Amino acid sequence: MVCYSHQGEVSRKALQSMNRGHASMMLAATYLLFASPVSQAVVSSDPAATVLPHHAARSHHLLAQLDEPGLKSTAALVLDATHDSVLYSRRADVALPIASITKLMTALVVLEAGEPLDEMIEISSEDRSNGKGAHSRLAVGNTLSRGDLIHLALMASENRAAHALGRTFPGGLPAVVLAMNVKAAALGMTSARFVDPTGLSSDNVASSEDLSKLVVAASKDPRIREYSTDGRYAVQVGRRTLGFRNTNSLVLNPAWNIVVQKTGYIAEAGRCLVMQAVIEDRTVVIVLLNSFGKYTRVADARRIRKWMEAKLLEHGASTLATKT
Repeated sequence: MVCYSHQGEVSRKALQSMNRGHASMMLAATYLLFASPVSQAVVSSDPAATVLPHHAARSHHLLAQLDEPGLKSTAALVLDATHDSVLYSRRADVALPIASITKLMTALVVLEAGEPLDEMIEISSEDRSNGKGAHSRLAVGNTLSRGDLIHLALMASENRAAHALGRTFPGGLPAVVLAMNVKAAALGMTSARFVDPTGLSSDNVASSEDLSKLVVAASKDPRIREYSTDGRYAVQVGRRTLGFRNTNSLVLNPAWNIVVQKTGYIAEAGRCLVMQAVIEDRTVVIVLLNSFGKYTRVADARRIRKWMEAKLLEHGASTLATKT
């Protein structure tokens, strides 16, 4: 019979205990290796001292970035018209020069005046303007229908077309400017002021909030919707056919569902863009004022779309909250 001393028995039990402890540690290490990123966080007794692993910290940082679309425009507004809520705003209550965004109001009051769209109007020397941004492909003596002039003013931002529309408005230029300001007041555009129908004057001003009201009103007219979102359009002037392209490249992008839009530019206003579009089944009004660089306003519109898609994908509809 083999006998074990008491000391030997104690040593054997201690060894077994150590082996069990080693196995437990191995199991714990294996679990941590294959656990989810959240479970891999090292937690201390102090909540403030919790440390996230590198990839989890990066994900946390990216989620935090979703709170801002990272726009480059000086003033901006993103309005969810479907749910009547402001998704994002920056200096949205500040009145700024709006350049050719003015033409949306010009088209609105001209159409509401009810003059025949097939009436032919001749471009006159009065419709010529000088200065940067006053470019026009319509020559003095060209004759186009009122409908074509509205089409070109909205789609191609044609300055002579817009001026001719104002000049031939019942009562002439003073009457059309008055009608534009009266309409602005009726829409609740409290900061808006118009002095000409083209937007070449820097005295045409409005806030982003006010312009969102103009976009919503303009979107209710099917002719403005059609004309402003047409990608290309050709008109016959004498023996020549002139082709025009939309000043907003997004209307030619099949990934975008744009309901109404207008671009603008003069030196004092910078690059501007307003539009109503459908994004993730929501009707969204976007206003971007004083964008620096030729492509910044379009890039900002893309940033807004990606921002909305990311927010909805990550967190659902309730996360699109008001930003000021």
